[in-house]
Amino acid sequence: MYAYAILFYKLATTRYLAKQYSGGGIMDKTQSQMLKGILEGCILSIIEKEEVYGYELSKKLYDAGLNMVKEGSIYPLLLRMEKAGWVDATLKPSPAGPNRKYYKLTKQGEEALHTFRDHWQQLKNAVHKLEGR
Repeated sequence: MYAYAILFYKLATTRYLAKQYSGGGIMDKTQSQMLKGILEGCILSIIEKEEVYGYELSKKLYDAGLNMVKEGSIYPLLLRMEKAGWVDATLKPSPAGPNRKYYKLTKQGEEALHTFRDHWQQLKNAVHKLEGR
């Protein structure tokens, strides 16, 4: 999982690779695999700030630049996080349409996010060291 995070960080900060492979192929596959390694941490980070429902979470990821994340891929992760005890889900009325399922971080989720951030910082530092920064 963490090896993917290193690669994702490298791709996100290296414009040359984005230009070279922007036509699809290797860029799409590599980016997708790396994203799988960090998406849970990104989702927990968003939920830490406020309760959100699935579509709202998808929009926040998109607005942050993770526009390759499909809305449908978020729900299985949220379910897995709920089963792991990282998030609690509550149905709340929607201003339009059916009730929405809102997610908030639990104590276990805070711990998981803290661990993710520690590992992410270590990876980021290692990549910067390799780049000579």
